[in-house]
Amino acid sequence: MFRAIDVVYSKEIIQVTGLVTNQVYLKCVGDFWPCAVYSSSFQGAKVVVNIKTGILQKLERANNMISLRFCFKNAETGNTVTFFINTKAAEHTPHAGSKDIILLKLQFAQRPPDDFIEIMGRILDANVNSAKRREERIFITPDSIRKLNITKESSIFIEKVPRHCIVRDISFSGVKLIMMGVAKFLVDKEAILRLEFDEPRDIFMIKGKFLRSESVEGRKELVSLVLLFDENVVPMGYKIRINDYLSQVRAENRGVEKGGTDAKPIPGKAAVLPTGPQTQKPAKAPPPKPKEIEWPSPDEAAAPIAAPPASSSHPAPSKVDEDDSFDLQLPS
Repeated sequence: MFRAIDVVYSKEIIQVTGLVTNQVYLKCVGDFWPCAVYSSSFQGAKVVVNIKTGILQKLERANNMISLRFCFKNAETGNTVTFFINTKAAEHTPHAGSKDIILLKLQFAQRPPDDFIEIMGRILDANVNSAKRREERIFITPDSIRKLNITKESSIFIEKVPRHCIVRDISFSGVKLIMMGVAKFLVDKEAILRLEFDEPRDIFMIKGKFLRSESVEGRKELVSLVLLFDENVVPMGYKIRINDYLSQVRAENRGVEKGGTDAKPIPGKAAVLPTGPQTQKPAKAPPPKPKEIEWPSPDEAAAPIAAPPASSSHPAPSKVDEDDSFDLQLPS
């Protein structure tokens, strides 16, 4: 399904995948050339390389066969994974009008390693599901907070002024939140939501627009609002967080369905009935009551908020910047 989709290695994609850029290089006839990966799919890749090192002459001697080395770092464990993919150089074009730097197109000569498929497939799956399941809401409960690793510290920036809020549910396309304010002054206004996640720590600043409002029963000073995200600026890291949670819930639900089916008798064997006295099973304890939301007091909700640190997410550029600099020294 995803094998022909090209992923451009923007700063955001490099951060999400954990690509170690200074450990990516080409290997041909025993020699190594540093390069920068411009894009890749499950069928091939495009790399930026300096031809003054004599790589084109080496390719001619090797019948255009060359290996591409990837290196990724896991943000949770800190471990790195490296592997080579055998490729064949298909064609090359000058990059950004330079005579020395080229964009070399490589075709994979083998199936990519499972590590590569898992890392890039996670991004592709999240991107597809963000469109297919954009309206599926995740209610914020103690269980979902634990699985999402989302913190309770959330704020909303309206006209660059930060204000406290309580997130009630989230999705790929937006959130529902509660804050102090008057609905008629907030609906149709643009805002930026600040969300924090742990393990690994991420801070996302997502721009959107208030779509509609609802009143909060018993709290006249509070209003419930739906914030619709601008799809063009939703960070890839946020999409991956939501997609990982939905995938985990689907897997758990499948396990419950399989485990909850009634056992069928095996053909050819008689059922063994118990002969001794039956002991009564202890009654199950009633399920715990859902934890009530701790509403902020008017003084807490109106308290000023310190400006947050700059977001670690960056929008994906459509092409490689012309002023990008690449480390063209041989790897140690």
